[in-house]
Amino acid sequence: MQRATQVVGQSGAFLDALERASRAAALDRPVLVIGERGTGKELVAERLHRLSPRWDQPLVVMNCAALPETLIEAELFGHEAGSFTGATKSRVGRFEEADGGTLFLDELGTLSMAAQDRLLRAVEYGEITRIGASRPIRVDVRIVAATNEHLPERVEKGTFRADLLDRLSFEVVTLPPLRARAGDILVLADFFGRRMASEVGRETWTGFGPRAIDQLSEYGWPGNVRELKNVVERAVYRWEQAGPIDAIEIDPFASPHRPGATVAARQNPSSAPLSADEPVVACEEGPSDFKARVARFERELLSRCMAEHRYNQRAAAAALGLTYDQLRHALRRHGLLG
Repeated sequence: MQRATQVVGQSGAFLDALERASRAAALDRPVLVIGERGTGKELVAERLHRLSPRWDQPLVVMNCAALPETLIEAELFGHEAGSFTGATKSRVGRFEEADGGTLFLDELGTLSMAAQDRLLRAVEYGEITRIGASRPIRVDVRIVAATNEHLPERVEKGTFRADLLDRLSFEVVTLPPLRARAGDILVLADFFGRRMASEVGRETWTGFGPRAIDQLSEYGWPGNVRELKNVVERAVYRWEQAGPIDAIEIDPFASPHRPGATVAARQNPSSAPLSADEPVVACEEGPSDFKARVARFERELLSRCMAEHRYNQRAAAAALGLTYDQLRHALRRHGLLG
């Protein structure tokens, strides 16, 4: 399986984590990678493999949370034909697939105690036994594991084996969340933006305007680098103007019509940001052109609502009771788009 391997960042905390991973790569010992979702744990695992003496051998990835508990052991260690219902033929497990190379176990904390017992034996003795088999098989596998859980707390609660944690934590690489890498946010956004612009056939990359930069810089990014990548790529493919991107939709679910939205929000989505008691355009005495005044009112209303929603077009559309396309049409008509 081909994966994107480029690691981007220049903040001190991130570079320190990469340096620790690079130094550990040459040693044939287990490494535990800790980090929140979306921080790039799999990329660090691949870096550990590519910089190790095992670089030309298999790198096998298994997400321990992706399978039901009843199948995890068979997936890891393989099984013999007839060992359980549905096992019509023998199958090698991830350990045998990774023989000579590296096995990356993502979401390690989700393993059952039974699977932890078998994993400990494999790490300690270099042997695995297929489900339904009577004889062990020797394997030569380096383990890199990752989790977003605090495993020492799991040990205290009795849900994770202390001896397994000891064996897997020869080196621990902790990846900082994106909110602790403030200097990297715009660097990453530019990297993802350039790549997406090329993918959609843009001849030039014009970057981000001031409003978009403010949005990117001030958001907390709970989904970390993965969330930033999605937001930037979505902004690039939606952008229809010449020049820098100056409108970023961070929350694609911001709509009064979403499941679970309150009745009040659906009936009066603009009640919070806009006040009916304070007219946007004051009534002037004397004759005037009705259409011109309506256009002025509409333009001022759009400008104010966009500013109040930090130029998030989805949120502004919801507040005004418009669809996203209707809002963009109105913004374009009044010269406010781009």
